[in-house]
Order: sequence, then C-alpha cells, then structure tokens
Amino acid sequence: MTYVPGQQDGQAPLSGKVALVAGATRGAGRGIAVELGAAGATVYVTGRTTRARRSEYDRAETIEDTADLVTAAGGQGIAVPTDHLEPDQVRALIERVDREQGRLDVLVNDIWGGEHLFAWDKPVWEHDLGDGLKLHRLAVETHAITSHFALPLLLRTPGGLVVEMTDGTAEYNTANYRNSFFYDLAKSAVLRMAFALGHELGPRGATAVALTPGWMRSEIMLDAFGVTEDTWRDALKDQPHFAISETPRYVGRAVAALAADPDVARFNGTSLSSGGLAQLYGFTDLDGSRPDAWRYLVEVQDTGKPADTTGYR
Repeated sequence: MTYVPGQQDGQAPLSGKVALVAGATRGAGRGIAVELGAAGATVYVTGRTTRARRSEYDRAETIEDTADLVTAAGGQGIAVPTDHLEPDQVRALIERVDREQGRLDVLVNDIWGGEHLFAWDKPVWEHDLGDGLKLHRLAVETHAITSHFALPLLLRTPGGLVVEMTDGTAEYNTANYRNSFFYDLAKSAVLRMAFALGHELGPRGATAVALTPGWMRSEIMLDAFGVTEDTWRDALKDQPHFAISETPRYVGRAVAALAADPDVARFNGTSLSSGGLAQLYGFTDLDGSRPDAWRYLVEVQDTGKPADTTGYR
C-alpha cells in the first residue's frame, strides 16, 4: 500500500475522522497533528503551553499555533489546554470531544515533558530522585490517565487506532541501555503500554501500536545544535551522525498512513518506527528522502563506523 500525504484522487483519506494528539505543542506531536490535518482529519491538540501561559519549558511554541497549522494543512485544528496529569482536565477534554464530535477515531499519546529531568549516564543512586519520579509521572502516568478516559469514546466506533509515542523500538530498547535508569524505564514502559492495550483493544475492534521517530529535528533539538531547519546540516561538523535525522512531519506521515490503512489491525500490539513504515507505505520526509534511523544506529553508529547515510535515507 502506498500512502501519499494529503489528498489522494481528490479525496482526503481521513475526512470525517476525529483525532486527539495529546502533547501536540511541539516536536513529534505537532508534526503528527499537522499530517493528520493534511489527510483531512479534525484534530484536537492538547498541551500546557498556550498563547496566554507557558509551561515550565518556557518556550514559545503553543497549542494554538499547532491548531492553526493543522487547519492550514487542510484539516480542522482545535486547541484545548490540558494538563494530562490532572484527571479532571482529561475527563473534561474527552467530554468536549464527545459533545462536539460524538466520536474519536485516533488517539496519539505523545505526552512527554522530560527533557530536563534525566541525567545522561548517571546511575539511579546518583540521579536526582525527584526529577526521575517526576519524569515518570509526565511520561507514563499521563498516558494511562488519557487512555482511561479516551478509550470508551474511541471504542464506540469500530476501527479506532491508539498510537503510543516512545523513543526506540522494542527490539532496540531490549538490547540497549537508554541514557539513564529513569529514561530507559519510561520509554520501555510506553512500549509495554502499546502491547497491553493491544490485548485489551484488539478483541473490541481497535488497534494499539507503539511508534518511534528516528533522530528527530524537533525545535528543541535544533536549538541545542544552534541551527534551524534550513541550516540543520551545519550541525554535522559537530555531530556527523545527525545526517540521519528527520523532521517531525516524517513520523506524522507514519501516523497518518496507519490511520488510513484499513488493515492496520495487523500491527496490533507491535512496535513500529517512522523509517520502517516509510519503507512499507512509500511516504517520504519533506525533502523526499526516507531516513531509516534505527537500522542506521544498529549498523553504523553503534558499531563505531564513520557517518555515512548511503543506503539509509
């Protein structure tokens, strides 16, 4: 099956579908929301940073900006400020979706918020305990709260899709230590969430998957390298393996392709990657390439070979 982003034969493949991207202020969440909009969906975008109030990240990206991008792409973007650690706020969010749409076809759990809460390669007994526990509340508890309230609405219409966003495939994370005890555990927990949800949703007519982008050129990552999306290759002099990186829209196209696939249930409970799905569905990143970051990590970066993306994008 080939998935072409946007309209196909004059038809938007997700026209009439309703999606909730939980954690869509920036990064993967924003890229996913925009691509779902480009495919014609109505997309509710949530997060804690609005034009009136910033989260502790203190960054400029807002959920209203994301909603505007969704609408500009061809969908309908609806921004709803939500702290997904607060059950009452999540309950109110789902009640609003039900009241306004009467259905939910796609749930993307992309809540994270942990960039500043883990220390690289620091053992658990040296790691700040408060930061580690907060990371787990933000990265794991939020997903459970959101699924608890959203899934009854999603199950009302057959064929629903839940996407648990994480970092790393199940295969890669099983074999590799991921940065710190707390980070490793959080990302593995989300992978297991998709597996467990697959068992609970599959017999009820819905599908759950875990999905990871590759090395993503998010707003925060570009800032860390001191580059922009237009100048990102300038970062290669300091980090040559950044050549395998991808835009947030790439994983967005992966989600849109899954949501448009009538046979998506074949992936139920499994772990997927943007690069792997690009090979399957035929979509590309915005520059026309198909970076396969996790295969590159295993075969090039982790083996200590010089950076060379030939055959990997």
